[in-house]
Amino acid sequence: MNCNLDTVLAQFCYDSRVIGCERHGCGHINTTYLVVCESGHRYILQKINHTVFNDVEALMHNISAVIDFLAKKASDPRTIMKLIPARSGADYLCMPDGSYWRSYDYVENTICLQRPDSPEDFYQSAVAFGNFQYQLADFPASTLNETIPNFHNTVDRYRIFHDALNRDAYNRSRLVREEIAFVLAHEKEAGILMEMQKSGKLPLRVTHNDTKLNNVLLDGKTRKALCVIDLDTVMPGLSVYDFGDAIRFGASTADEDEKDLHKVEMSLELFGIFAGGFLGACPSLTETERQMLPMGAKMMTLECGVRFLTDYLDGDHYFAIHYEDQNLYRSRTQFKLVEDMEKKWEQMNQICGSFH
Repeated sequence: MNCNLDTVLAQFCYDSRVIGCERHGCGHINTTYLVVCESGHRYILQKINHTVFNDVEALMHNISAVIDFLAKKASDPRTIMKLIPARSGADYLCMPDGSYWRSYDYVENTICLQRPDSPEDFYQSAVAFGNFQYQLADFPASTLNETIPNFHNTVDRYRIFHDALNRDAYNRSRLVREEIAFVLAHEKEAGILMEMQKSGKLPLRVTHNDTKLNNVLLDGKTRKALCVIDLDTVMPGLSVYDFGDAIRFGASTADEDEKDLHKVEMSLELFGIFAGGFLGACPSLTETERQMLPMGAKMMTLECGVRFLTDYLDGDHYFAIHYEDQNLYRSRTQFKLVEDMEKKWEQMNQICGSFH
């Protein structure tokens, strides 16, 4: 451990002397460490990326409020993340060098997967996120901060797309006329979910906004859903956002940047598996929310494709790329998924309607 890290560790209320601290996990935003204490107790330490989350106070307010609310309902403490206070009593640290830090209890005897080993793993992630939504159904979502403004404002994502298209700073629009035409052809429905929320047809909920399998801890023995982690993007939103983003990523038959679009489909089997787990764990959804789950999947996929294409047009400044044109390939997979959802629209609605 370097001196700076020693200084940080000394500021948290661990149960005994720290004897080890090593990098942990494969997250792309925050820097994460696994802390081991003399007692054998383990903790997670994170350096918060305040470039991405520039209002750390607002971020931590959301996390603390949600954890405290969930803790009151939990029968098993392993199902809820637990913040470790700093010696000052605060739930995070701001160091003299301007860095921000927080610490959690490490949840022992758990599994965290990057990809499901079986359909059951995907089902358990649906149970976890459905239960997360259900447990927070009576939380006043409007009291949370919007830590990433306009995160799922699809209309605003289109505005940014048009700005990038008009600039065409890298002279790339001539290379993606088909993709641009696809985006423009879907613009009319881009605001449907937001309009329904504004009119009161869809209630404002607490949403996780990053509903991937690797944000769920499974019990190491039973392999059942145990705990939802990574609450950085918890904000006010719509339940269909969380459902939709999980389908966008988890029900695709191919990698996000697959070049052979013949391999890209939205698996109806995986869609049904996730819908069953999510709806079974979250009986509090309104009938309108249930009806709009397929639209949530379509809009989250379209929005993500628009963002990838926007970044491609703008020179690949937002999403990290590992090879040339990766954001273009990413956008194409998303648009192929949207097309496939449109072909399977009736079946998607039938599946969601079958869970009552």
